[in-house]
Amino acid sequence: MNKPGIPKNLLLATAAMLACAATQAQMTPVGNWHSMDEKTGELKSLIVIADKGGVLNGHIEKLLRKETDPKGVCKECRDDRKDKPMLGLEIIRGAKQVEGKEVWESGKILNPKNGKEYTLRMTPIEGGKKLEVRGSIAFFVRTQTWVRVQ
Repeated sequence: MNKPGIPKNLLLATAAMLACAATQAQMTPVGNWHSMDEKTGELKSLIVIADKGGVLNGHIEKLLRKETDPKGVCKECRDDRKDKPMLGLEIIRGAKQVEGKEVWESGKILNPKNGKEYTLRMTPIEGGKKLEVRGSIAFFVRTQTWVRVQ
């Protein structure tokens, strides 16, 4: 139903722009993600990635494995995160978008199990429904696919 005084084509154009903006907003790592065990497919954790001035950081919001101690700490961490609680632990630091691409790099990702930090690359895939998370040290590369939580 068209409102008086508002041209129909303006309403359609506005609706189309809003739909595009909603789609584009999903093509970012910012948001809530489930990490999964590659071997079993079991959910491991809920990760929240936030943008602070164009720099992305992410932390563990919730531990989802049954056998995981919710009061556990990062015993293997070697920096300021040593002995910090796993809940709230910042595992992604300093990722920035590559100019002109839907790729975020230049950051680090922490594996709390071994305390090692890896060079990070994150790429939204499947229209932003999934996130390809790649960590690397020298020639060793490991890629996980995280699933967006709505």
